[in-house]
Amino acid sequence: MSGFVIPVPALPSLAVAGSADRFPLRRVFCVGRNYSAHAREMGSDPAREPPFFFAKPADAVVPASGRLPYPPATRELHHEVELVVALGAGGADIAPQDAAALVWGYGVGLDLTRRDLQAIAKDGGRPWDMAKGFDASAPCSPLVPAAQAGQARDARIWLEVNGTLRQEGRLNEMIWTVPEIVAHLSRLVALAPGDLIFTGTPAGVAALVPGDRVRGGVEGLAQFALEIGG
Repeated sequence: MSGFVIPVPALPSLAVAGSADRFPLRRVFCVGRNYSAHAREMGSDPAREPPFFFAKPADAVVPASGRLPYPPATRELHHEVELVVALGAGGADIAPQDAAALVWGYGVGLDLTRRDLQAIAKDGGRPWDMAKGFDASAPCSPLVPAAQAGQARDARIWLEVNGTLRQEGRLNEMIWTVPEIVAHLSRLVALAPGDLIFTGTPAGVAALVPGDRVRGGVEGLAQFALEIGG
């Protein structure tokens, strides 16, 4: 019987609200510039831009709680609060009207970005994986099963730092809805159970520094609170 030549890495997973069970993670996709105001603050025209995607490693997902280490190689760590979608089923070339049935649950998370590294990569025409896919770059709340989440299409999404509101919007301000995101992504890759999708952030992204206390959430769904370490 064959085995593995090194110890098998732990399977990344997320907590499930109100349960001892966990949600196993396969891949993590993120949607760029999915709120008009954020697209404009990043220098884009949201009326003409189709959705685009980037990825983070599954083990970059960590609990959005406690003390989060400030990452190395940056002096400009930015917060981006986002609705997170967890898929319980998959497929390819999925129609938008069928996409909602694939969603297992929802959470709220942070797409943390080393903005200075991203700017350098963009200026050089290089990939910006290390600006997005570093360790602990995707803190996320426990997931809420879709059956318990209710109708959150127009819910408020928000983030505050040290008690001051930084980001605020409504989910119905997303340029591409959750079913449209899932359908579009399924034309690029075959989706599968365990895939996680960060759906974009409203305007107001800004820098975090060690010692910052960060709170965020989607009203009626989930909240998180954490502190940025040194």
